[in-house]
Formats: sequence, structure tokens, C-alpha cells
Amino acid sequence: MKRLSLLLALLFTLSAYAKNPGNNTPPTQKPKAIKVQSQSEAIKENFPPKAANPEIPNEPQTLFDTLTMQEKLAQTIVIATDIDNADKYKDAIQKGLVGGVLIQWGNYSLPQTKKLIDKLQSWAKKSPHKIPLLISIDYEGGTVYTPVTLGFPYLPTNMMLAASQNTEDTATLFYIVATELKNVGVHINFAPVVDVNINPANPIIGVRSFGSDTKVVGDMGSALIDGLQKGGIMAVAKHFPGHGETVIDSHLDLPRLNMTKEEFYTTHVPPFKQAIDNGVMGIMTAHIVYDFIDPQNPATFSPKILNDLLKDELGFKGLVISDSLDMAGATKGSSLIEAATKALNAGVDMILTSKRDPKLTHKQLMQKIGAEISEDRINEAAKKIFDLKVKLGLFDEDVYHGDVFDTIKAFDIYAGKIAEEAVTVVRSQPGVLPYTKNLTGEASPQLQLTQEATKSVEIKKKDNPKLCSVFFSPSRFADQLPIINAPFLEKGWEVEHYNAHLRPKEIDIRRAKECMSNADLVILGSLQWADKPIPSQKRAIEQLLKEDKDIIFLSLMSPYDIKFYPQAKNVIAIYGVNKLSAHATAEIILGNKEAKGKLPIKL
Repeated sequence: MKRLSLLLALLFTLSAYAKNPGNNTPPTQKPKAIKVQSQSEAIKENFPPKAANPEIPNEPQTLFDTLTMQEKLAQTIVIATDIDNADKYKDAIQKGLVGGVLIQWGNYSLPQTKKLIDKLQSWAKKSPHKIPLLISIDYEGGTVYTPVTLGFPYLPTNMMLAASQNTEDTATLFYIVATELKNVGVHINFAPVVDVNINPANPIIGVRSFGSDTKVVGDMGSALIDGLQKGGIMAVAKHFPGHGETVIDSHLDLPRLNMTKEEFYTTHVPPFKQAIDNGVMGIMTAHIVYDFIDPQNPATFSPKILNDLLKDELGFKGLVISDSLDMAGATKGSSLIEAATKALNAGVDMILTSKRDPKLTHKQLMQKIGAEISEDRINEAAKKIFDLKVKLGLFDEDVYHGDVFDTIKAFDIYAGKIAEEAVTVVRSQPGVLPYTKNLTGEASPQLQLTQEATKSVEIKKKDNPKLCSVFFSPSRFADQLPIINAPFLEKGWEVEHYNAHLRPKEIDIRRAKECMSNADLVILGSLQWADKPIPSQKRAIEQLLKEDKDIIFLSLMSPYDIKFYPQAKNVIAIYGVNKLSAHATAEIILGNKEAKGKLPIKL
């Protein structure tokens, strides 16, 4: 508790510092990292008994016992919304037909996000029993999240965290994240992904995973869980029992896996077991068929996986949450209602129904209770959700009040350190990485320059080296990548920067070559989402790598793209685009910082 108190005091100090533009002096005391400890201790520390709300009859158990079956079913239903379409759910929430809301992505500020959550909760207070909503969010980083989403800071990807292998700072970073989430009214973060990404061709996990090493995935996942839950946010390990082997995106189809039980238990299960042993409060299911366990059902619909394996064998007592039931992996051959029915029967407690009309969902599921879904199963699920709401303090009188808490300075300290420690030099040439080659004034022997002329060239090179940075990247990263140029400009370099299309055309190649023509150093950034490269981008990069220049190939997102360019002599992986990782990369190229990152996958 002393460490947490120190960190909280620091966060308030940093908050005041961030709000005072005239104060340019950084904090004199570096924040102390929280200790990664058992989740049982963390939960006891951060979820003490709450004072009873006078509007709630006596004890929460008394309130739960007054709920009808319709109201208990409602607790299991989670809808997805954003600022633009929230109003259409007002009536359903006020009637008490919804138990939770997933806030979806959008280009909104933090105050706007808080205003949305407050509005949703104000509707819940008008429901028959005034039961607050559980507010959840997908806040992973990397391919799932963009810098402008809901006003929260841009997270490092899991693979970036793993490349740093700094569990202590990861726990501290996510404690800071939890503070921000909690202060806008979020209760659950659907993170971390603890899938072991052993299949390079996996189209949907990639940098969302901590990598291909089971132990690293387990350790980093537990550190992230530790930080979130100490900060009062429920963490959710996903996608049980493992999505790292697939070659099919379960959003688009139903994957099937047929691996050996030995591989399953030694590679994929341990990170989930470690998360459970460390007290993770939620686990999200995978829409994947594991033929060697249950060839008839994906995990979300499988009692063998959710009851026999997850609950009985692994000892999980927390909340089981379905992945979104509108995904093709869940609805293939059936409807969302049929998927919800099978999920509840299999042991799922909280069903994610996306943007489907909750009044219709509730009505149709009520028709199945007693026939296809037992009342006992709904009672069990609803009680777990209700108890979670009590534990997370949702019935506290002041839970929806207070200003948005600014933790961005503290966030940047830890995220910046992790980004710097994650940058990985995969291949390098002396003089190019770090870059010193053309700063020595070493003239070409063909010039046969006199000593005076050589000295002139040396001075010119030192005063005016030129960097050409070319990135094949989506426009959403356009404000993040140029930061890589700042350290070069500070050193007096001339810089030309070109953000080409993710799927380049001939004009992009032509402009890139023009940029490279008189450059001393070229940084060539590739952005691929997974193992399969974008054909036009691959062709463009191959052409540019043929240029007779000192080129540093920069893998911006999935490091699996490195293997497609064996001709690249200087290679850096950063595992995700943000201003902090861009700045750290430049410092390492210039030799101001040492690269410490470890590649968390096998190429």
C-alpha cells in the first residue's frame, strides 16, 4: 500500500504539472514502480467493503433477491455503443434490460467519453432497481486501438511490452492506465491478450500478443493484469483457450484447430493458468473449434472447455465473457440469439451482443428460459455479475462524480521508457547503425581529393547531413511518425519526410526515390498487420532497397515482415507506431541511446 500511495501522490503532482503550462521543470523524483504481487493481495487492497447506498435496500444481497428473472437475464446482456448512436438504447437501459455497455472506438476527447458514460449511467439510475451498468472498453494498443480513440493515451502494443521484458514498469504503466479509465467511469478493460502467437500467418492476433514464448506471454500478461486490477479496473484475459495458432480471423469465419494435447497444454494453456493463479477477474472465450477437445462446438459454446477445463481443471472462479457474438465465428450456421443461448448454456456469464436491439435480444432470450436455458444458469450468471458490481464499487454514491484525472505525464514517463527499451536492432552494419559513417568525412577514393578538399567535405558533411524518411503507413499514424525526425533536426540534419500510401502506387515509388537521391541516410518504414505482406508495398520496398544508399529498414508494426526482406542490411523492429517509439528509434539510430529490445517471436 505504501508504494501505491506514493504513486498516487505522484500522479496528483504530475497532474498539476501537466495543467500548468508555465512550469517546464520535470518532476524531481522519479515515480516508483509498484511491486508485482499476487492478485489476491491486490484485490483485497483495492476493493474494500463499500458503504451501503441508502437508496438500496439494506444489503446488496437483499436487492439481488428482489430481482425478477427478466431483470436477472438483463444483467448478462452487454451492448456496444458510441457517442453517435447511444440515444437509441436509452429506453432499453431505463427499462433495466441491459447489464453492461461496451464503449466502442471513436474520435472523441476524454471529457466527451466521460459525458457519454455519465449519460448511460443516468439512464440506468432511472431503471426499476437503479442498478448501474458495467462499462467496458477494448483498450489493447496497436492494431486494435488508434491514437485518437476516446481520448485515452496511445498504448504500447503487447509485443512492444514483451520486447522490453520489463514487468515492473508494465505493471506501473497499467496502474496509471487504470486510474484514467476509472476516473471516466470505465470498470472493465477487455485486456490483456494472452494468446501465444506461434503461427506467423495468424491474421488477427499478431502484435496483440506478447509473442511466441509461452513464459514471456504469461509473465507480461500477469504484470498487465496486476497493474489494471490494483488500479481498480477488472482485467480480462483473452481469447481462451488460445487464438495464437489460427490462420483464420474469427471475425470472418470459424477457425478449427487440431493440435496435440501436449502442444495445447505446454504452449497455450499456461498463460491463462498463470493469469488465473494471479487472480484475473475475467476471461473471454474464443470462437474457435478445438477438435481434440470438442469437435462439435467452438470454445464459446463448449461446456467441455468452459466448465470441465476452465472452471474445474484450471480453477477459474471469475466472470466468463463471450467474444462478440456478432462475429462469423459465433453466428456461422446460426443466429445471434442461438449463439447467445448456446454460450449461456456452456457457462458464459456475460454475452456481448454488439449493436443488436437489446429489447429484442431480451425478449427472444426470455422465451428460451425454462425451455433451452435453465433458470439456475441465469441465476448463477446474474449473481456473479451483480457481485462484481458490488466489488467494483458501482453502488457508491459518488462513483460517477469528479473531474477527469489527467495522468498523461506519468503515462509518458513509463510508456516512453518501455518504448525505448523495446526498440530491437535485428541486423546492423558498422557505421550505419548507429549512424556515423558519413559524418567522418571519409571521401570516396575516386575523387582523389587534396587534404584541404577532404577537410572541406568533412565540414560540410558534419554541418549538413541529410535524412530521407519514407514510411508506408495508414494516415491515422501521420501525426506519430514525423517525431522520428526531431532528434535529427536537433543535430542539424536536413530532413525530408514522406508518408507514402499503405498500398503504394508508382507515384509513391517515384517520390521516394527522389527523396533518397541525395540523402546520406534513408529510413524506410514498413507497416504490415500480420505475416502476409501487402503485395504493392512489398514490391515498392524491394525496389527501394536496391538503391545504392545507406538504408535502415524499420518494421513499424508486425515484426514478421522482416523475413520478407533478407536483403535489408540494417533492420530495426519497434512493434507499433507512436510518438514515443518513433523518438526512441531516432535516438538509437543516432547513437544517443543503446538498443536493448529482444525479439519476442521467432522469424
